[in-house]
Amino acid sequence: MKRTFFLFLTVLVLLFASLPAVAQKFQPKTIQFKGAPEYSDQELLAAAGLKMGTVLAFADMKDHSQKLMDTGVFDTLSFKFDGVDLVYTLVPSTTLYPVRLENLPLMPGRELDAALHDRFPLYHGKVPTENGLLESVRGALEEMLAAKGIKATVEAMPYTDFKLHEVTAMSFAITAPPVRVGEIHIDGASEALDPKAVEMLARLTGSAYDIEGSPISIETFLGNYYRDKGYLEAVVHATRLNDPIIGAEAVHVPFQVSVLPGALYKLASVQLAPGLLVTQADFDKQSHIHPGAIATSQYVRENWQFIERQYHNKGFMKAAVHPTASFDRAQGTVSYTVTAEPGPVYTMGKLTIGNTADDLRAAMLAAWKMPAGAVFNEGSILGFYATHGVNPALERTVASANLKYVLTLNDDTHTVDVVLRLERRY
Repeated sequence: MKRTFFLFLTVLVLLFASLPAVAQKFQPKTIQFKGAPEYSDQELLAAAGLKMGTVLAFADMKDHSQKLMDTGVFDTLSFKFDGVDLVYTLVPSTTLYPVRLENLPLMPGRELDAALHDRFPLYHGKVPTENGLLESVRGALEEMLAAKGIKATVEAMPYTDFKLHEVTAMSFAITAPPVRVGEIHIDGASEALDPKAVEMLARLTGSAYDIEGSPISIETFLGNYYRDKGYLEAVVHATRLNDPIIGAEAVHVPFQVSVLPGALYKLASVQLAPGLLVTQADFDKQSHIHPGAIATSQYVRENWQFIERQYHNKGFMKAAVHPTASFDRAQGTVSYTVTAEPGPVYTMGKLTIGNTADDLRAAMLAAWKMPAGAVFNEGSILGFYATHGVNPALERTVASANLKYVLTLNDDTHTVDVVLRLERRY
């Protein structure tokens, strides 16, 4: 988007009656900036290429104004010279976005921001969506990488937050060469990892590197591994090492990982709060983990999923299960108290059956026993096609395939649309 600025030049007619305005030189007593308090006068002077006490022609004023506009930081700009003071009135852009580094092996934070600010005085951690300061920062990042020996192509693009469905940042990513997770070192203070944990880290080595995502992935995978073994309070920290390894085909970013497994916990009890759809007896009967057993997180999670499914079968499609853990660290046991928020009841909406012949689709529609408006029961979907003796041909067809379903929750009507598909087994 090309931005423009407006010029207001007010001078005394008698002062310039004998000289053409285009050739006249002025020395403003002051240079002032209004409308952009987030930027200091020093920053604005530097960005405009201006210095106090400088003699300026009319064309010079326009050139310095254009420099400010070319940054993309302002939507509009006007200036006024009354023979004494040169005053700029600025309207900051409303489309400046925070900088987000994707896979650059640079350390984001104050030091990097300060280095960019030293180069570009109007850089305050945000850039426009095109040209100007955006392109300046992109080029500077390439130069910083080159100083580390990495000849890279950096691209800038809008980053969309998929929860908010809007652009929330400008993302800078290396498009070439590839940047990957390098060797993962174990901190010397950590306990020795068992072979399966070492194998897991080896699989992560060589994956695509992401400044935010890579350390989270390492911590999550390794943390879940230990929690699945009953170390429920395992603490894992993954730290990127400073010096990337520059190879012939890719740049590898090494990590250091610290692991504190903590205590191995056994289950003491699981107590359901009164009023849950699941009785304590039914819950205990289905559970694969009982008091005295190692509290592996896999079996613990399965318990909460079981409760959630019971709510789904009663139409509470957005039920939230809340297990609260209480640790007895002296005894090495954990107890859980479980509550639930049911949320609204959903009813059956539209049924769609795809990728089947017309006669098969008709048979499946006839076998469906949840009419529109009925309380939705997710658990019954597969059962509609497994009722023996009702339609043997349909049973055989469904039994020989994989029945898949996709649910779409319509929050405005509290209905659930169902799409069924039959997929061939291999």
